[in-house]
Amino acid sequence: MGNEVRDDLKYTDTHEWLKLEGDKVKVGITDHAQDELTDIVFVELPEVGKEVIKGVELCVVESVKSVSEIYSPVSGKIIKVNTDLEDSPETINESPYDEGWLVEIEVSDKSEIDGLLSSEDYKKNI
Repeated sequence: MGNEVRDDLKYTDTHEWLKLEGDKVKVGITDHAQDELTDIVFVELPEVGKEVIKGVELCVVESVKSVSEIYSPVSGKIIKVNTDLEDSPETINESPYDEGWLVEIEVSDKSEIDGLLSSEDYKKNI
C-alpha cells in the first residue's frame, strides 16, 4: 500500500501528480503522500478563478497527524475544484489518483510540464 505510481502521470518532488488533458491538468497528491499523511480529515481548496504559480502553495490538506501544504506543479488558472472533498476528505486516501483529485488548472505555460518527473524518476525519489 502507498506506493502506486501511474505511468501516464507526471510528478513533483513534493508528491503532487498531474494529468494533462489538452490545455488543462488535473492535480492531486500521490499514493505515497496520502499514505505518509495517514487519515485525511480536512481539505482547504482554493477558489475557482484563482491564478496559481508553479511551486507556490495551492491548497492545504490536514490529516490526523499533520497539516501539509500542497504546491502547484504548474502555473495557470484554477478552473475546477473537487468540492466532493469538502464532505469526504478521506476520498484522497481511498482514491488519490481518481476520485481524490484536488483541482483542475488551465495551464499558462505547457513547457513547465517538461520539467516534471516521469513515473520512473518519481519511483526513484520514493
